[in-house]
This record gives sequence, structure tokens and C-alpha cells, in this order.
Amino acid sequence: MHARQPMNITAFELWSQRHCQRVNRRLEQAVSAISDHTDGSPVLAEAIGYALLAGGKRIRPLLVYAAGQLCGAAPEQLDTAAAAVEMVHCYSLIHDDLPAMDNDELRRGKPTLHIAFDEATAILAGDALLTEAFALLANESHADVRMQLQGIAMLAQASGGRGMVAGQLLDMRMEGTQPHTQALEAMFALKTGALLHASAMLGVLAAGRGNNDPTHQHISQFGQAIGLCFQIQDDIIDVTSSTELLGKPQGSDAARGKPNYALTFGLDNARQRADGLYQTAMQAIRQYDHAADPLRQLGALISRRDH
Repeated sequence: MHARQPMNITAFELWSQRHCQRVNRRLEQAVSAISDHTDGSPVLAEAIGYALLAGGKRIRPLLVYAAGQLCGAAPEQLDTAAAAVEMVHCYSLIHDDLPAMDNDELRRGKPTLHIAFDEATAILAGDALLTEAFALLANESHADVRMQLQGIAMLAQASGGRGMVAGQLLDMRMEGTQPHTQALEAMFALKTGALLHASAMLGVLAAGRGNNDPTHQHISQFGQAIGLCFQIQDDIIDVTSSTELLGKPQGSDAARGKPNYALTFGLDNARQRADGLYQTAMQAIRQYDHAADPLRQLGALISRRDH
């Protein structure tokens, strides 16, 4: 199939808004369910709602929907996976912001959770989000059980000691060093790329596409490239954007001596690498028609965003 012209930005914005509304409704339901089972203490659900429902671009849920749509899944087949991956992402942000980690005071333009509440509540809210995400996936009643188990395993691997957690530890240990390109990209692939890749693949699995399906392989290649591109673009933004636009402190990488692609290798090299990864991602899905347009537009958004 020959790729058609991508949907225009207005069509993509409408698509994004519609699907953000879907996942937000699912997230609100999850917070409500937690609230209903906290024995009269509203603090945990309040803290989770403060962090989870505070906005954000919802890139990871949108990847679930876009990849699932390309594979023929209906939106209602994708809502739970989209919510679960956003819950995992939100847990990681809560813990990353803690004093023992990045010690940030702003997130999405608001005080971070440990500032708005307290450290212990922030830790427990993050723990709850992580575990509730897997409960959502496990209780999805209309899923193909084999694909459901694969999705749970994939998200667990991307989130834990073989993915995001390992990457965060490497990130902390690289502070104050000058890592070479291969080491930095390997850390990025774990810290950020693994969950973005898993997001796209959860959409594929929800649509019933297994390892032997060519679309499974193509979207996996897309997800790996765009996941690494995301973090390099994040590093560019940390150098070039503002605190007001970011909704979190600008220049925090330089202030803490954290590894940053743009600071280590220069802005021009970082931009060239991000663009090369974007092109690799687009090449992976080149054979698909307009059904892949949301995935293409998400790739463009990830590679060119300024906050």
C-alpha cells in the first residue's frame, strides 16, 4: 500500500482531543474506584487524582490508540491499556520528582506531589498507581487472554528492572560524568524509550496481533526509534525552552550535572540524531495508508515539540 498524505493538523488535533477524553474518563473511573476502597480516608485518592488528572500531553495513551487503530482495534478495546500505561508513567514522574531522585518542585506547572502533600504520601501514591495499572490490565474482561498476558508481561518489563527503573538508576549514576554516545543512548532506551515502545505495542496486542504478524514488527521498530527520539528531544528542550513553557524547572539537567545529549554532544548533533530517529520511525510504517496517520503525526509531535 502506498502511504497517503498525512492527516492535516486540525484533524490530528481533533483525533487527539477525542482520545484524550476517552483515556481521561477511564483514569477518572480508576481514581474513583480507589476512593471507594480506602476505608473513609480520602487522602490517597486525592493525591493520586492530583497527580494523574493534572493534564499532560497523554503521549503514551495516544500511542496505544494510534497503534491499535492501525491494527484494526476499536477504541473501547484500547481504553484500559491506554489508562494503564499512563498510570505507570504518572507513578514514574511522582517518584522521579522526590528529593531522593531529581528533587523537583514543579510538574505540569503545579507543585510536585511531595510538595503539595508530603513525601510519604507521594511514595505511596506512586506505589498505588503502579500496582493499580496491572490490576486494570488483568481485569480487562473482553481481551484475548493470550494477548492480555503478553501485554502485562511487556508493560512489566518496560517498567521495571529491565526497563524504566534500570534506566533511572543509570541516569542517576551518570550524573557528573561524560558518557559516550552508546552508553547514553542505552540508558535513554531504558529510562524513556522502553515505556513508549511498550505503549505502542500494547495497542498492537490489544488488537490481537502477535509476534508473527508483520505489523507487530513494524510498529515495534517505530516504537523503539521514536522512544529514543523522545528523550533526545527532551534533552534539547531542557536546554532551549523556558520554565513557563515546560511546567517544570528549565535547565535542571545542567544544574544537577545530569547526562544530557544536547549538553554532551551539542545542540546541532542532538537535533540531527533526533531527526534521524524520526526518519527511522517513519520508514518503519511507510507501507501503511491513512490508518497510520495518527501514528505518523504522533511521531512528528514527539520529534518537534518544544515542551
